[in-house]
Amino acid sequence: MEPIEIGLWVTGGMLVMVVLGMRVAFAAGLAGMIGLVWIFWAKKDYGIEDFGWALSVAVRTAGQVPHSKVSSQALSLIPTFILIGYLAYYAGLTKALFEAAKRWIAWVPGGLAVSTVFATAGFAAVSGASVATSAVFARIAIPEMLKIGYNKQFAAGVVAAGGTLASLIPPSAILVIYAIIVEQDVGKLLLAGFIPGAFSALIYAALIIGMALTIKGFGPPVTGYTWRERFASLPPALPIVFVVVTIICFVYNPFGGDAWGTPTEGGAIGAFVVFLMALYQGMRWPQLRDALLETAKLSVLIFTIIWGVLIYVRFLGFADLPSAFSDWITSLTMSPMLILICILLAYAVLGMFMDAIGMLLLTLPVVYPAVMALNGGELVSAVDSAFGMSGPMCAIWFGILVVKMAEFCLITPPIGLNCFVVAGVRDDLSVQDVFKGVTPFFIADAITIALLVTFPWIVLWLPSLA
Repeated sequence: MEPIEIGLWVTGGMLVMVVLGMRVAFAAGLAGMIGLVWIFWAKKDYGIEDFGWALSVAVRTAGQVPHSKVSSQALSLIPTFILIGYLAYYAGLTKALFEAAKRWIAWVPGGLAVSTVFATAGFAAVSGASVATSAVFARIAIPEMLKIGYNKQFAAGVVAAGGTLASLIPPSAILVIYAIIVEQDVGKLLLAGFIPGAFSALIYAALIIGMALTIKGFGPPVTGYTWRERFASLPPALPIVFVVVTIICFVYNPFGGDAWGTPTEGGAIGAFVVFLMALYQGMRWPQLRDALLETAKLSVLIFTIIWGVLIYVRFLGFADLPSAFSDWITSLTMSPMLILICILLAYAVLGMFMDAIGMLLLTLPVVYPAVMALNGGELVSAVDSAFGMSGPMCAIWFGILVVKMAEFCLITPPIGLNCFVVAGVRDDLSVQDVFKGVTPFFIADAITIALLVTFPWIVLWLPSLA
């Protein structure tokens, strides 16, 4: 059997294991090991005496993956970004953000829901985890919305959808993972996420305002705040701005010249700044312990998925499946843009059955080379390309698109992780309630993705300055 055929059989088996409920990390790692043994054994014509040799080589090959890949400096960003989010919660920055957003924005139709969206966007700027963002605001925002008469399903949907903004707005763990897999500049990808993330928040807000204007009794505005009260709410929320500016300055020097440091250093300094703020706000050892434990749990979860999937990716290299898929994609007679849209639709379907990080880790080693080949290759110029952008810019643009699709998958049934988190935090909500509440946001996400595909400059303008 040819290596490509082995690759297809093993990939099919892995997908079956995932659909049957096995965790992505274990399904991918097991499939990768089986595939490696199969390929090495096939080279010896399946001799019984050669099976031990094939197993030994496969184990050594797979064993190199965890240390060689996960020891990458860029991956150290992930725990620091997650720690920033949990420390910010214990520093009281989340309540301050929500209060400031409520006082300044809640007077518009559907104002409290709009305030929640912008508060989650602000918190996303210091938190690299969508799950953490959803869990925090489920405790803060949902009681406020229920108090003034919001439908509990929609209130939960607003929080679950708003939490997805942490996937795009830096610091973003998923963007870092994408950069590692496709070997692109982490700093430029983080910069590229700012405008699309803010754009997504605006689309969400427009959707809520439109619903409030057309549905009677939906989301009454909150009024009565004086200008003095509004301005008084700003200082407690300003530390968020300080942390964001600190990270940006280390990723991209706004005054020109070389960056002041690496993204890893920016993340570490951001975590230290938020730690000092948390101490100032009265955080003590029990809260610090909880923040560290939650950070460790989420980091271990992400790194375990990375370990398992990278073993599978190593097998894909031996099976030569990525290059075969690229050749097949480029041989199609459809337009490159139509093929790209089909790929994005496939992500929407796949995301119904897999978590966002696992989905990207499993698919990108095959899909990314195909998309780059569609555009004309890694080194193509903008003039000669199919999508009107150079190879490096295409890598950034496609990265934002697939991460936005990953956001979409965080709220789609039956695996939408954010919906499970919100339901887990609130005893009065079922998972079905949250899924019903996020349904309108599917439309908003579809509009956002369509605009990012049609107008790539929304993504590429900021990284083009770096």
